[in-house]
Amino acid sequence: MTVFRGKTTALDSLDLEICTGASTAIVGPNGAGKSTLLKLITRELYPFVDPASEFKIFGESRWNVWELRYRLGIVSLDLQNTFFPDTTGRKVVLSGFVTTLGHVVESELTESQMDRAEFLLGDLGIEHLQDKPVRKMSTGQQRRFLLARALVHDPEALVFDEPTAGLDLASKFHYLRTVKQLVQRGKTVVQVTHHIDEIPPEIERVILLDKGRILADGNKLEVLTEENLSQLFGVGVRVVIEDGFYRALPKQ
Repeated sequence: MTVFRGKTTALDSLDLEICTGASTAIVGPNGAGKSTLLKLITRELYPFVDPASEFKIFGESRWNVWELRYRLGIVSLDLQNTFFPDTTGRKVVLSGFVTTLGHVVESELTESQMDRAEFLLGDLGIEHLQDKPVRKMSTGQQRRFLLARALVHDPEALVFDEPTAGLDLASKFHYLRTVKQLVQRGKTVVQVTHHIDEIPPEIERVILLDKGRILADGNKLEVLTEENLSQLFGVGVRVVIEDGFYRALPKQ
């Protein structure tokens, strides 16, 4: 599968399968093709037409984008930045039911939908912030509301794009706890990042993406090696593992 962005080959003959239940981290430097792959999954981009290749989501090659959003939740900085600053946290969450960017008429929602939203606000510890406008929230608070929005349909899989970008330590730790709980509940999590230290221990498969091609793919113990990461980022890397977390340090 090949994807072009203008005249640039963003993904080059990519051969990749992520099975339901196999939570995966996709790691690569800026320009590796991570954002392109994410937009491919969300159907914002489409691969080059080639009879010899195929692209399927949940086993289907053709999707109504609105139906796909019921089965796939997205949390990304791009999405976070699209909401109007005065949109309240509550509206962010409820808009997930109608796939808008904050505009929703609450009287048109069902009782079960309202109950689902209330549950998620409590489950993620943000019910006390629901009337606060997005512009007055911290980045971490905004990200929690986006997660609640992504979860309103109880999707089978969730995609996180650079999930801890801009977060302080407390918010980062909350994210890691949340992913752990989601995986334990049977959700498939796909995490796109260039920071290996934000990969939760519960995510065992790692794909290294470089210049639109897969450099390595497999169990993170075998993939997140000093040799692979040094090659991927073009700098000497030393890897430290502690309590299931991996850290990249400069090689002396």
